[in-house]
Amino acid sequence: MDVVQAYDLVKRYNGFTAVKGINFRVRAGECFGFLGPNGAGKTTTIKMIHCFIPVTAGSLEVLGFDVRRHPREIKARLGVVPQEDNLDPELSVEENLLLYASYFDIPRSERIKRTRELLTFAGLEEKAGVEVDHLSGGMKRRLAIARALINKPQLLVLDEPTTGLDPEARHLIWEKLRQLKAAGVTLILTTHYLEEAARLCDRLVIMDKGLILEEGEPGALVERHVGREVLELAPADEMVGTILEIVKGSILGHQIIGQTLYLYASNGRETWRRLQDFSARFSHMRLRPATLEDVFLKLTGRSLD
Repeated sequence: MDVVQAYDLVKRYNGFTAVKGINFRVRAGECFGFLGPNGAGKTTTIKMIHCFIPVTAGSLEVLGFDVRRHPREIKARLGVVPQEDNLDPELSVEENLLLYASYFDIPRSERIKRTRELLTFAGLEEKAGVEVDHLSGGMKRRLAIARALINKPQLLVLDEPTTGLDPEARHLIWEKLRQLKAAGVTLILTTHYLEEAARLCDRLVIMDKGLILEEGEPGALVERHVGREVLELAPADEMVGTILEIVKGSILGHQIIGQTLYLYASNGRETWRRLQDFSARFSHMRLRPATLEDVFLKLTGRSLD
């Protein structure tokens, strides 16, 4: 079952087209990601999904409802964790959850019950009476996720859920999201963190400049576009043609960015072996596993950052 269906989805702002006729589907129970740099159209797309901004053209259905005709029904059934911190700083952790629950007309006894459960889930029981301003960045994000779950949503939408967090806090957030997915909650997230996309997403789309460049499972995308390994070299310009002739047949493709030549291979060690006689003439030579960054680099000719 698809919980989100988008066809030829377009969003324009004052003559600028932020999303340019994209198509995608999100399946029930999966974690679906939008990967791309700032300005790619990721946030604009999910804002249309949770009915924060209107669709310019195309069609978009969420949980079986058209976003144009049934925004209230959609909002009642999903949770949203925005990129910007919109917690109430003057209220305590517990009060933030109780107040948000009241917006959904949840009975008081049930509000209290869910608040206690979500404080435990987020690991914030000991911070229940603390004002939000006194929390760390990681605690604020966990509280934002807990608040988004107060209405027991079928779909949870997260915009850059770990941006600005230290590695420990980021891993704690990842663990909470895995628990939600295991419990059957469908997740949609935007990210520009490659490790986050690879660890969390069952499927993802790579976006750039308002377009979807590619879609699939993270590992399958890497294997299809760049193989298993990448050999990075820094040769003189006049050597590039010779190098490509030597490694012909052992690589899936190549890319030149700045002074670096990237060779994409299923067996990087074989490619490395062929170039050993020239290694002293390179300012650097490195063999490493291929990543989603390499896929983006190959598709766009530039780094994700």
